[in-house]
Amino acid sequence: MKTNRSSWQLIALLLVLTCLGIVPSSGMAAPVQELEREADLAIEKLYRTTPVAKKLAAEANGVLVFPSIIKAGLMIGGQHGKGVLRVDGETTGYYKSTSVSYGLQIGAQKFGYALILMTPDAVDYLESSQGWEVGVGPSVVVVDEGIAKSLSTTTAKDEIYAFVFGQEGLMAGVSLEGSKITKFVPEE
Repeated sequence: MKTNRSSWQLIALLLVLTCLGIVPSSGMAAPVQELEREADLAIEKLYRTTPVAKKLAAEANGVLVFPSIIKAGLMIGGQHGKGVLRVDGETTGYYKSTSVSYGLQIGAQKFGYALILMTPDAVDYLESSQGWEVGVGPSVVVVDEGIAKSLSTTTAKDEIYAFVFGQEGLMAGVSLEGSKITKFVPEE
């Protein structure tokens, strides 16, 4: 009976993803050029819609952008996406963001996020860790509309600022806490 219920949950999850048009393609690994292009477009959109992000990035030691995170859940959920670390405007690494959750949840969504790394220590921590779990290590402030209105380069005192953008789908809320960020080598 338990297997039958799990099968129905999986079928329902795939149906939701299909309806939203965000079922992962068979070629899950995006070529590096496509990932770079998506990162460029995501950063442009973020800076256009959230001017404080652009101002902070100009003062930052690095920007880690995940242009597309796919999140889906039916009691058990997960999210995954790939991103690019830029230091002084140049790509210095590629990273994956993954997370698993459980509890009362159903639906799917797609979003992007950028971590603006304000200190050299934050960049060093990211580059040297074997996998960084957001919420453990350098402090991260998730910037919402309220915080964005009062935040400036003179009031920014935290190590990392997170900006979520481009939310689409049928799942409420975005949580970055618990996301594990690990370095990977992309396909050429």
